[in-house]
Amino acid sequence: MDLLHVDSTLAAQNTHRKEPNLKQKVKDKLDEVLVLLRTKLNSKRYEEDPDNAWNCCSWCEYLLIVILSTILLVGVLVLTLFWVMFYRDGFAWSESPKQQFNLHPILMIAGFVTLSGFSILIYRLCRCVKHIYVKLIHMFFHAVAIPCIALGFLAVFDSHDALQKVNFYSLHSWLGLVTMGMFVLQFVIGFFSFLVMLCCENKTYSCRSAMVPIHASLGLANFWLAIATSVTGLIEKERETVKETSVSSENKLVEHYITSAIGITLIFIGIIVTFAVRRSNAPASAKVYVTERI
Repeated sequence: MDLLHVDSTLAAQNTHRKEPNLKQKVKDKLDEVLVLLRTKLNSKRYEEDPDNAWNCCSWCEYLLIVILSTILLVGVLVLTLFWVMFYRDGFAWSESPKQQFNLHPILMIAGFVTLSGFSILIYRLCRCVKHIYVKLIHMFFHAVAIPCIALGFLAVFDSHDALQKVNFYSLHSWLGLVTMGMFVLQFVIGFFSFLVMLCCENKTYSCRSAMVPIHASLGLANFWLAIATSVTGLIEKERETVKETSVSSENKLVEHYITSAIGITLIFIGIIVTFAVRRSNAPASAKVYVTERI
C-alpha cells in the first residue's frame, strides 16, 4: 500500500510538472505569433527617405489634388449640361433627332471622363480602406460608366440615321471607336486579372504583378484618348454651329466661349489626373503600386 501511495504521489507530481511546461509552450507560441503580427502591422510600406516622407506640404498637396480634381470632374459635366440645356435646346430620345444627339456629349463625358476619372483617382489615392474594397469601388465606377457610354453611342447612331447623316467618317468618330474598344478591353482584363484571379491569390501573384503596370499605363492612355475624342467632338460641333442660321450671333459667341471652356477643363483634368497617378510621393510609391497594390 505504501508503494502504491508513493507511485501515485510521484505520478501526480510529474503531471503537475508537465502542466506548467505545456502552458509555457503555448504562451511562448502565442508570444511568437503576436510578435509576427506586430511586425506585419508595423512594417513600413516603403523605405523612408525624404522623397516619401509625409509632412505638412505633402498633405496639403494631396488635399489640393483631391479637391481640385473633384471640382474639375464634376464641373465639366455640369458645364456640359448647361451648354446642352441652354444652347442646344435640351435633350429627348426619339421625339427629336437633334435633341437625341444632345444626349451624346453628356453621357460620353459622364462615362469616359467624370466616372473614369474618379475611378482612377480613387484607386491611386484612397488608402483609408482595405485594398479589396478599393478594387471593388474602382470597378464599380467603371461598371456605371459602361451604360452611359453605350447609351451615348446609341443616341448619336440613331440621331444620325434619322437625319440621314453618314456615320464614322470623321476623326472624332474614329477616335471614339478606338477609345470604346480599349475601354471594354481594359475592363475585361482588369476584372479577370485583379478580381477573378484572387481565387488563387498565391499562384497568380506573379501574373498580377506583371499586369499592374500594363493595366495602369493603358488605363491612363485610354483616359487621354477619351479627352482627345471629346475635344475633337467639340471642335466638330463648333463648325456645325457656325453654319447654323437659327441662332443669333451673340448667342453663337457665348456658346463658343462655353465649348472652349469645356475643352480647356478637359485638358486640365487630364493633367491633374496624370499628375496624381505619376506623382512619386503619393500615398504609395511606384514600388508599392506595382507589388502590394494587387
